[in-house]
Amino acid sequence: MRMHVAVNCSSLDHSLTFYRKLFGAEPMKVKPEYAKFEIDNPPLLFSLNVRSFDDKGILNHLGFQVESSEQVIEWRDRLTNAGLITTDEMNTTCCYAVQDKIWVHDPDGNAWEIFYTKADSEFESAPESNRDESLCCTPPSASLQAIPIAFQSFRNK
Repeated sequence: MRMHVAVNCSSLDHSLTFYRKLFGAEPMKVKPEYAKFEIDNPPLLFSLNVRSFDDKGILNHLGFQVESSEQVIEWRDRLTNAGLITTDEMNTTCCYAVQDKIWVHDPDGNAWEIFYTKADSEFESAPESNRDESLCCTPPSASLQAIPIAFQSFRNK
């Protein structure tokens, strides 16, 4: 398992310069508004997303990369059995990869993604899909709108 952290940035070039120095490594993927580092020590999948964030901060989402689609399902079942509401995105194209994933939100609305990457893709999101359907490839304000109504009422208590 590898920890995943995705942050929003205003300039991919400036951020890449900084994170190359911080991690002492080159990104494994760079696209016009996206970059991804895979760090071995500590195990970290770190991605940069060019997004407007104003007062919403830089955090895009957190997550765990797992080793199989079966592990994604195991996480979903465990979280659902624990009473958490999950959102499935199986066989989705997002962040220039084909993935099976689920999402869950913490009480403050922070998105956690559990995902398995099946293959690389030339597209940020599937060309035939609506960009708003994926929490990962959606600007932060739209991601918060995707939080289930039941969770929003829990969050407001």
